[in-house]
Amino acid sequence: MRELLAAGEGRVVVCEVGGLGPPGLGAVDLLARLELTARRAGGRIRLRDPDPALRSLLRFLGLRLQVEGEVEEREPALGVEEEVEPGQPAV
Repeated sequence: MRELLAAGEGRVVVCEVGGLGPPGLGAVDLLARLELTARRAGGRIRLRDPDPALRSLLRFLGLRLQVEGEVEEREPALGVEEEVEPGQPAV
């Protein structure tokens, strides 16, 4: 993973997961380790053609991996404050 990120022009490695078969914890463990390694190297992984059951399992376990063709979820901008109704206590 580190070599792919170092050699590539981008910071994302696309992982073809369409042929993994029935999703299980082994596949989830593998993808989580790949994502962790990619993040440590300053990149990310993106899944191509994930089975709907795999996507559900990843969401259920709290792993938010990028999927090819989906809009990337971004963190809210730092320093942005939500508007509060008058009279509500500060949080």
